[in-house]
Amino acid sequence: MLIHILALDKKNITFAFFYNKLNLNQISIMFILMLAIFILGYFFIAQEHVIKVNKAATAILLGVVVWAVYIIGAPTILQNNESFHHYLSSHSELLGNNTNAYISFIVNHEIAEHLADISSIIVFLMAAMTIVELIDAHEGFRVVTDRIKTTNKKRLLWLLALITFFMSAGLDNLTTSIVMITLLKKLITDNKRRWFYASIIIIAANAGGVWSPIGDITTIMLWIGGQITASNIISNLFLPSFISLLVPLLIVTINLKGNVTRPIETVKREREDLTSKFIRQFVFFLGVSLLIMVPVLKTLIGLPPYMGMLGALGILWVTTELLHKRKDSYIKSELSVNTALTKVDFSSILFFLGVLLAVAGLQSAGHLRIMSHFLDNNLHNIYAINLSIGILSSIIDNVPLVAGAMGMYNIADIGSIGYQAAFMQNGSFWEFLAYCAGTGGSILIIGSAAGVVVMGMLNINFTWYLKRISGLALIGYLAGAATYYLLSLI
Repeated sequence: MLIHILALDKKNITFAFFYNKLNLNQISIMFILMLAIFILGYFFIAQEHVIKVNKAATAILLGVVVWAVYIIGAPTILQNNESFHHYLSSHSELLGNNTNAYISFIVNHEIAEHLADISSIIVFLMAAMTIVELIDAHEGFRVVTDRIKTTNKKRLLWLLALITFFMSAGLDNLTTSIVMITLLKKLITDNKRRWFYASIIIIAANAGGVWSPIGDITTIMLWIGGQITASNIISNLFLPSFISLLVPLLIVTINLKGNVTRPIETVKREREDLTSKFIRQFVFFLGVSLLIMVPVLKTLIGLPPYMGMLGALGILWVTTELLHKRKDSYIKSELSVNTALTKVDFSSILFFLGVLLAVAGLQSAGHLRIMSHFLDNNLHNIYAINLSIGILSSIIDNVPLVAGAMGMYNIADIGSIGYQAAFMQNGSFWEFLAYCAGTGGSILIIGSAAGVVVMGMLNINFTWYLKRISGLALIGYLAGAATYYLLSLI
């Protein structure tokens, strides 16, 4: 050990000390510690409302600590890692210097590779959220909200559910939920009645986000990762997703009677005079059209989704600047991208970044490979595996679950047959994963980003949702899953 330390330069003595001290046995303590830290970190994320620490802060810290422990425990964790030995064979200058080899492999190969994938998702989300906030700044969503006139409970429920279902496919389930809950406050006075309608909106938003490549963060991840394509996810998941909403709707409307009471609107809309009706409609339809064009461009010319979304933002940005160039400075400021950026939920983006970094650390170290073997050996069925992931997504956020599944299984070659064919691009495993992870989150109100946001906006009680809505969401989830399975047999 002493000879090895002396052979290193001074800056590596500390690392060498740690590495040799921690190489206690063949079972890496650090490997186990990485998993323990991830579980503990996620517990604190789930208990955000109790510990009063923003989940984004916990997630960012979690992502960094997981990788730090990985670096410290590299000598034992990477002993039998084929990728590491392949890396050494192509970097002969690192042979004989174990400390530098470990650090170089993890920092320059593993982290850099994962960060490239994660960054594409983060850039996509930032651009998409900015577009939505810019449309909202122009009161564009009033194109939809001002047309809802009915007070009949059944009609209103079906109308809100269907609008949410289709809107979340074009935008995303989180943004759609925010828009629809804002609308709901203008349509219903009774608080408990709002909770009921809001709960159906959660189910509809999650179901609608599943069958679109840009409707949910998990489908975005799978689409950008190359596991699914836009055309296939739309054609193969639309019906199962719709069934997962239709079944709960049919059940709850059996005994739903009467009319809702609307609140009396006494305060004029704050921003009503900032934009004309024409500009509101123009910005809304332009923005939605640009969002829809992102998957179209990916399919037609292969333009990466994050580049397409940046292009869409650029077009809408330039257009709105030209629309308001002759207006006074106050209006231009209120309707500018700079103002829209201040309303983008960057804490959610940082949360995704932290969680994806933490999961990437477990993937690189080999934890996810062990989990995939466990699922394969015990469930022996891709449908059972995904159904389990869907149930877990009602407790654990679907982002790390899907990121974990993407890390556990590689995309199979085009010529694969039999079991491996399910893991090809657009294979049944990836499509069913998108469905299960997205709709399974509706079973509990904390199981999806949409549910958490709605819970916060209306102060919905967790136990109330569990007693009255969870069973409906579970029935819908299983009905949609059965629909997908039956369609796969045709």
